[in-house]
Amino acid sequence: MIARTWHGYTTPSDADAYETTLRAEILPGIKEVPGYLGCYILRRPSGDEVEFVTMLLWESLGALQAFAGSNYERAIVPAERSRFLLHYDERSAHYQVVVQPTCEPV
Repeated sequence: MIARTWHGYTTPSDADAYETTLRAEILPGIKEVPGYLGCYILRRPSGDEVEFVTMLLWESLGALQAFAGSNYERAIVPAERSRFLLHYDERSAHYQVVVQPTCEPV
């Protein structure tokens, strides 16, 4: 299993709207993508900003590449989402999952 992680930062006043946009864009459509297993969207205040972390889980690197393309590390940030962001990671990081949420080894 592969975890694709990414960080984006908003103002506190834009955080709710950004979260709503993430929920409306990511969750409905991506459930249909072959190899997609689920996601976590994390949120926390961080000084004068609100940090969001997305972690999308994929069956394999091949499944992720089929979705994101050959330049799969490049962050995918549509204009309707980027308008809420102060700054964000230009590249996503990818990790092999070695322990599942149940704390059982994979």
